[in-house]
Amino acid sequence: MLRVFARAACSGISRVPLGLQLCRYSAAIPAPNPSPDVHFNKNLETLDNGKPYAISYIVDLDLVLKCLRYYAGWADKCHGKTIPIDGDYFTYTRHEPVGVCGQIIPWNFPLLMLAWKFGPALATGNVIVMKVAEQTPLTALHVASLVKEAGFPPGVVNIVSGMGPTAGAAISSHMDVDKVAFTGSTEVGRLIQQAAGKSNLKKVTLELGGKSPNIIFSDADLDWAVEQAHFALFFNQGQCCCAGSRTYVQEDIYNAFVERSVERAKKRIVGNPFDFKTEQGPQVDEEQFNKILGYIKAGKKEGAKLLHGGNPAADRGYFIQPTVFGDVTDNMTIAREEIFGPVMQILKFKSVEEVIDRANSSMYGLAAAVFTKDIDKANYVSHAVRAGTVWINCYDVFGAQAPFGGYKASGTGRELGEYGLEAYTEVKNVTIKIPQKNS
Repeated sequence: MLRVFARAACSGISRVPLGLQLCRYSAAIPAPNPSPDVHFNKNLETLDNGKPYAISYIVDLDLVLKCLRYYAGWADKCHGKTIPIDGDYFTYTRHEPVGVCGQIIPWNFPLLMLAWKFGPALATGNVIVMKVAEQTPLTALHVASLVKEAGFPPGVVNIVSGMGPTAGAAISSHMDVDKVAFTGSTEVGRLIQQAAGKSNLKKVTLELGGKSPNIIFSDADLDWAVEQAHFALFFNQGQCCCAGSRTYVQEDIYNAFVERSVERAKKRIVGNPFDFKTEQGPQVDEEQFNKILGYIKAGKKEGAKLLHGGNPAADRGYFIQPTVFGDVTDNMTIAREEIFGPVMQILKFKSVEEVIDRANSSMYGLAAAVFTKDIDKANYVSHAVRAGTVWINCYDVFGAQAPFGGYKASGTGRELGEYGLEAYTEVKNVTIKIPQKNS
């Protein structure tokens, strides 16, 4: 089935019309304004995932539109070069579509991760077979109707719902899939890379887990740093691959920072995600809920100081109290492993060199942040930290134009920006014998 539809679609498309259809598709997803379609999209994303209605509406949908429109503009700009070489030859390069692109997306940002994958693949003239997370299939299936409405040819966009060990594994190992892009855990990323290698050596890009250091120096604006550190960890119920999940605070301000962080956590509104005032909804499912509670138990057992939370936030549903641990050390489980939940770990440090070494001690390298008023210090640390993204005096700032991806066990390749196009094209060199060069 894949061979018949995806290959046929791949042979009969050109990237410029796809760019126009991508524009139409982004127009089919309503912009943030009070209309019935907008309410449907944001309600469906919240129903699908459990994230607060306000986040689905104000953050996710806005970033989806910006991503799709950005990549629609690239459809007629992916071109090669003419290259001067010795002899009577004319040489140029072409950027050709990879072909059939398998794409496997996670459950934490269902619609946004779909856009991150759709945009560069379609702008470069590829066809897509996308496997959506079994926990959150609703918005992607709705997108399928919008794709049809936008006028994409049959077979260009194919959305598959199913389980990872079956549908995801089939995409990773299929001989007719030319590339696979995956966002999710490092554990599954390893399996996908192995499957790609054992099948047809398809191209692989992986955006995987993280344990991102958020470094707060004593000269930082304390109130701003506290609020940003809170946001960095608790955003999206803590279910964010680049969450600032190792909060390193310089010893001079450690006590004050901890005190204010606890007070901020106490004020966090947990509840019905359809209430516009809610800051934190439920975790995505029971498995994730139990996993997070297990990490909280491990933190207490290993000697971290539980300063707030640590329990379910309701007598039903998968709600967890905003949890803050102090006196955390680097060897503790909660400081080493990705929790993917609303559990903040605060660690103390003394010097710049010390915190750089500790920040780099993780197997992950997805993101990092530095809070300081000293720009020289900020630049020094940002260069020394081995992470794909470093924010300075801010956190979770994304633009469709800027690349995102990780070092080390946080993945390979980049998404977003011009860099996000590279994995979706093959570069072909063409050399022509000519009678004589003019120069």
